[in-house]
Amino acid sequence: MTPLQEQLVALAGLFQAAHLVHKLAQTGQISDASLEYMLNTLLIRNPQSTLDVYGGDDYALRDGYRTLQAALLRDAHNLPRESLRYALSMLGLEQQFARRDDLLQLTGERLERIGQQAEQFGITSSGVVGAFADLYQDTISTFNQRIQVHGDMRYLQQEATAAKIRALLFAGIRSARLWRQLGGKRWHLLFKRGTMLTQLQNRLSH
Repeated sequence: MTPLQEQLVALAGLFQAAHLVHKLAQTGQISDASLEYMLNTLLIRNPQSTLDVYGGDDYALRDGYRTLQAALLRDAHNLPRESLRYALSMLGLEQQFARRDDLLQLTGERLERIGQQAEQFGITSSGVVGAFADLYQDTISTFNQRIQVHGDMRYLQQEATAAKIRALLFAGIRSARLWRQLGGKRWHLLFKRGTMLTQLQNRLSH
């Protein structure tokens, strides 16, 4: 994979998390498989490649690629406004997170324990999802900048849904971190749009 293709994989992970947060906030439902796929990215410790973070291939990232593509196309009728807002907010929070060695260390320690829990109970079990959500609250939620999730209050007020949303936001920040480590910059979203859209079309036509 070229450096740009690897960056797009990580960006697709970010936008997939944003898409799933939006879907949960609006409908209260996403598949366990979608949730499991994103949460697994938080437990990959020493990936040999970018794709390793996402289970070895990018087929399950198609919703992320499509959401990213729609955001870059800027079509007023199909712009995924909320998902784009969540994704940009996660990029901003990741930059703050990266400067906090104390929180990064805490996260590493807690993720190790959560990984052991996941092996025992399953990564989408309520206890494990709750542990990811608690970690998000103890780290990312301590920043002044907050992500305001908009949706149906009937779902947002349910603790299980709120926990899934926090866990997914944390997974999105993991992808944002990977994107930055791969050389991604926010200005690329403006000035590399054409090249990125061409590559996205290629990925989605496979």
